[in-house]
Formats: sequence, structure tokens, C-alpha cells
Amino acid sequence: MGRIAETGALHLTHMADNGTLLCIHRDPAQLRLLQENGYELVTASNGSEGLRLLMTRPVDAIVIEYHLGLLDGAVVATEIKKAKPQIPIVMLADHLELPDGALNSVDALVTKADGAHFLWATVHFILNVKSNPRERATLSAQVPTRHRRPEHAVRRW
Repeated sequence: MGRIAETGALHLTHMADNGTLLCIHRDPAQLRLLQENGYELVTASNGSEGLRLLMTRPVDAIVIEYHLGLLDGAVVATEIKKAKPQIPIVMLADHLELPDGALNSVDALVTKADGAHFLWATVHFILNVKSNPRERATLSAQVPTRHRRPEHAVRRW
């Protein structure tokens, strides 16, 4: 299991190097599956702390909860994209009904009802497939596409 160093509200979890995630979440224990699958977690319990950590620690992606308190996740995501637009952001929300524009600065949305495995799969996809053009091309070649038959080839009964 990983070693957890705790300094105030900052928690660093060291595991095998699948990447480093900044997790801005009120309850980082809910993100345990990411840690168990080899991600180093740098956690913050609020948006201000998360923004401060982003400026001091290199991270590969960000998992941010929508309901953070004073600064909601959408506001924090917008600030993150202004500072570091190349870093992918996964928003974690209680439900799909979010205000207009709440997802403008995020790369993916996962609801808590989707579960921890879907969150892990989304983070894995963003870091390992979406960010690698060669793998995207390979993945595209493996996924069959459905083509419409021309109208003249459709048999009518």
C-alpha cells in the first residue's frame, strides 16, 4: 500500500507512477480507488487550497468536486484552465443537473452515482488515450463504425 504524508489539509499519497492527480474534494477518501490503481494523489479540501497547490506541484490531471463550498468547482476549473490550460480536468458532481456553463472548462463529467470505477476509467482514458494521438488512432482503428447503406441498396418490402 502507499505511504501517506499529511501536512495540514495537504495529503500526498505515494504509489507506483501512473501519474499525479490533484484532487480537490471535500472527502478525498472517496477517491481511494485512484490511489489503489497507482496514482499519486495530492489532495485539497477546497478550491483556494487546490489553486495554491497547482502552482507549487506538477500534476498530470485534476479531479475536482463541483460542490466545494465558497468557490464551486466550475469557478475553480475556469481559474485552473487560465493558469494551465493543458491539464485535463475531471469534474465529479452529485448529479447531471448543473448550471449552464458549469462544464465549459472541464474535459469530463462523472457523477457520484457512476461510481469509483467509472471515475478511474475516465481518468485513465484522459491520461492514456485522449492525450496520446497514436493510441487514439489505434483505438479508432479497432472500433467498428456503422456506415449507412446508400438508399438504392436498401431493399423495400
